[in-house]
Amino acid sequence: MTLWRRIEFLLHISRAHGIARRYFFTNGYDGALTQLGVNMGFYGVEPVPASVALGACMGAAVALSISGLTSAYISESEERKKELADLESALVADLGETGYGQATRWVPLFVAGVNGLSPLLVSLFIMIPYGMELYGMPIAASPERAAIAFAFIAIFLLGVLLGRVGGTFWLWTGLRALLIAAVTGGIILVLP
Repeated sequence: MTLWRRIEFLLHISRAHGIARRYFFTNGYDGALTQLGVNMGFYGVEPVPASVALGACMGAAVALSISGLTSAYISESEERKKELADLESALVADLGETGYGQATRWVPLFVAGVNGLSPLLVSLFIMIPYGMELYGMPIAASPERAAIAFAFIAIFLLGVLLGRVGGTFWLWTGLRALLIAAVTGGIILVLP
């Protein structure tokens, strides 16, 4: 059995597909809103050098990624252990070496990886304007404004994907996510 097929099997018997998907969207959205907030903060002050802005954005992305990775691993691991212990108690059997027992050990790692990578990947997308500025290929007059636009694009796309998963009209869920981002940006702009 290939590694990917094994992962699919473990996710299937542990019913963790939905959990991994929710973690991807939740933490990806957190990453996008955090990057929007950081960049809105840059927009409201004197021009910030691209290297400084990129460093601040990367710091936030790494912190969110590590937080997502560790929090998901700890919570999923403990929840899975409890489920396994409850099932073993009900069946009066040791399930440690069964597929379900293996899922108890491996699924938390997979889910934690998804939870940790999603804000990092979304954040890297939003940071593209700063990277382009640093390499002498600016895509806009202001990398802060371009990063804000990239954040809105990422948030809209996350909303669209979530709508498709839920079977609702993709444009509506994308616009709803965009509205939340716009309100967040507006709140940040009016703060002193």
